[in-house]
Amino acid sequence: MSCRHLVFAAAFAGTALATPCVAGEPRAVIELFTSQGCSSCPAADKLMGELAQDSSLVTMSLPVDYWDYLGWKDTLALHGHTSRERAYATARGDREVYTPQVVVNGLVHVLGSDKAAIENAIAQTRDAKPLTLPVNVTVADETVTVDVPAATDNHTSGEVWLCPITRKAEVVVGRGENRGRTLNYYNVARRWVKLGDWNGEAQKFSLPVSKLPDADFTLQDVDHVTVVVQSGVAAKPGLMLGAATAALH
Repeated sequence: MSCRHLVFAAAFAGTALATPCVAGEPRAVIELFTSQGCSSCPAADKLMGELAQDSSLVTMSLPVDYWDYLGWKDTLALHGHTSRERAYATARGDREVYTPQVVVNGLVHVLGSDKAAIENAIAQTRDAKPLTLPVNVTVADETVTVDVPAATDNHTSGEVWLCPITRKAEVVVGRGENRGRTLNYYNVARRWVKLGDWNGEAQKFSLPVSKLPDADFTLQDVDHVTVVVQSGVAAKPGLMLGAATAALH
């Protein structure tokens, strides 16, 4: 059974030394909506592992929960990821919610296992001038600090989000379409923390490292943090304005 089906819109639910952000400005933010219950997803998950090696990309796997009914509850899924994928569909004006789906720079969706399509989508979004904000993220004195500079173009507002990230997660699937398979997931977003709203002026945001975990994972389960500044609002997200990552350990 292929998992590239449409899921129509539903109600939205949800150290002492400084560690600097990854050097260089990214050319794209790649979000992969995937599921352990989707037989079409492993190829996309593998490709995400390859894309994660490209330092010019900020990649995130966002496991969804809408295939759990097939017999296997995704161990990494967040309902908020399902809500985010549906919010993108609302913002675009289509009803395209499926797995594996990649959203590039908050604007364009393509099949997550198609590398050429992803590269084409990156090129397609360039005219919108994504990622013009050189966001800086540091981890020092048990605090994550995010510096967002003042606007230099007509993009003057957005939301600032922080995601604790598990660089690699191995899962043995016991039931469902991928029963008996051992699957690997890369740069898995474990939660979304809104740091605040960016108003076009230079702003600083911070969060204690101790506040990163929740009931589903510990600090030992995450390797780094990814921060994105995105236009729009959570219910209708838009262009990625800036992004950066920083190691935690």
